[in-house]
Amino acid sequence: MHLGIDTSGAVATALVVDAEHGETLTDDEPRRHAERLMPQVTELLARRGATVRDLRSVVVGTGPAPFTGLRVGLVTARVLGLAVGVPVHGVPSHDALAEAAAEVGGLVDGTPLLVVTDARRREVYWSRYEVRGGVPVRTVEPGVAVPADVPRVADEVVVGAGRDLYADVFGAADARVASDVPGLREPDPRYLVRIAQRRLAAGEPLPTEPLYLRRPDAVPSAGSKRVLA
Repeated sequence: MHLGIDTSGAVATALVVDAEHGETLTDDEPRRHAERLMPQVTELLARRGATVRDLRSVVVGTGPAPFTGLRVGLVTARVLGLAVGVPVHGVPSHDALAEAAAEVGGLVDGTPLLVVTDARRREVYWSRYEVRGGVPVRTVEPGVAVPADVPRVADEVVVGAGRDLYADVFGAADARVASDVPGLREPDPRYLVRIAQRRLAAGEPLPTEPLYLRRPDAVPSAGSKRVLA
């Protein structure tokens, strides 16, 4: 039994028993990551009559995402792994969106994929993929930009919350990957677990370092101000 966590956008958790069985809970209420994450984990385990001691691994989305929300997921995953004594693996959150698009849309090899998610400040995080052997392969590492500055290619499929947020830039949803399909707007942690297992089998590293891409909004003071008598 594997736990997947992603707080790059919504608060999402998944409990994956095997390749055929898994369940996801998602909370779209903004800025409540710290309040909602552990209750979701507890609820998922209770539905299976399980406890954290039944976990074999924890897989967490590493972003890109704003600082505060992403940090909640990463810290929770690391603490759970340490407490239970199981490995914690990191997978970029955009990879889960690309994986879902390739599967749900039945995309053929060679299809270009663009993942765009909300970065706030009227910007998006973006990553580019190409479907190869039925699996999306990242061809451009994640970046952050205003929507109009995101590089585009012909016949690409665009997924992620950023597509709907800036439909005037990225166009209408492709019928194969409509935004109301679970896992195509916000990352579904079930796909994070699947990707992690595939990469572990291939001997690939799965670091948990976050992809912030820019400095947090809140920064420590440069120093105390001098008070004149």
